[in-house]
Amino acid sequence: MRWSVAAVVALLSCCGSIATARAETRNPFEGNEAAIGIGRTLFANRCADCHGPDAKGKLGPDLTQRWARGASDESAFSIIRNGVPGSSMPPSAAPDNELWAIVAHLRNISVMPPLATTGNAERGRALFADECAGCHQVRGQGGALGPDLTTIGATRSRAALTTALRDPSATVELGFRAVTAVTRAGQRVEGVVKGEDAFSLQLVSVDGELQSFRKPELRQLIRSTESLMPVFDAPTLSDAALEDVLAYLGTLRVPEGSQ
Repeated sequence: MRWSVAAVVALLSCCGSIATARAETRNPFEGNEAAIGIGRTLFANRCADCHGPDAKGKLGPDLTQRWARGASDESAFSIIRNGVPGSSMPPSAAPDNELWAIVAHLRNISVMPPLATTGNAERGRALFADECAGCHQVRGQGGALGPDLTTIGATRSRAALTTALRDPSATVELGFRAVTAVTRAGQRVEGVVKGEDAFSLQLVSVDGELQSFRKPELRQLIRSTESLMPVFDAPTLSDAALEDVLAYLGTLRVPEGSQ
């Protein structure tokens, strides 16, 4: 449904009195379902072309990671209001209530509720240290082969985390798909690409080392849609152990020291 400006203003006004709402105050629409719905419509009409319909990035950056990194509604409001100098993000002259509604929508789709599990987080932390920390970082500690998991508990559902462990190749981000570089001398290096241009390639190998190649030195570059992450099926990771790992991942919501 496409809303007129008058209808938006009228409905948002019914959600709460916000004529004097400012960026330094708490979002007056936090958790307000009616305002969140209007914010969804406003975002689709004004922001989705750059940030994608799910706000996970297109021409502009992924907006759903802000809250997982500990950012506030107020900082999001300020960016929408003032824009980002030197970028394609313009300032907005829209009324405060419309901007707060967009922020309420973004928060609503960005932060997962606490993960429900019967597992033990401390046992899960130990399993993570043994099986996962060689490839994944948490708060700056760990490997760089896989994605940073510092805020994974705030951005992924139980179902998504379970799939990532049981069937890691079901969904693989572009920057973490397996590649094999074969040099003219016959050396094969498997890993993930961390940097690439027309003349060179940088990848993190499966043993965690950053390696650089000049493309003319390569005989072949094999790109895969598969993940390098091992499959943690039931024989490898029991259901009880899975619950422990999920319990630990559920604690990873905000970077240490963030407010």
